[in-house]
Amino acid sequence: MGLLVIVDHGEGYMTLYGYNETILKNAGDWVAPGDVIATVGDSGGQADAGLYFEIRRGTRPLNPRRWVTRRPGD
Repeated sequence: MGLLVIVDHGEGYMTLYGYNETILKNAGDWVAPGDVIATVGDSGGQADAGLYFEIRRGTRPLNPRRWVTRRPGD
C-alpha cells in the first residue's frame, strides 16, 4: 500500500489511507474533521495516482457505503 496512514477513531474503529505521495501528520498527532492528512500519489508500485481507503472495526473490514456520503451539489 505504499505510504500508509492509519487513523484511530476510538471504540475499535480505524480508517486506512494508502498509496500516498506525502504524509502530513506524524504518529500520535490529533486529527480533526477536515484536516488534510496526506496527498494522493502512486507509492507502492502503482502505475497511476490513486487512493486506497478502508474502514475497519478491530480486525474486520467494513463496507464504507454507510459512512461515506456525497456532499450537497456533488
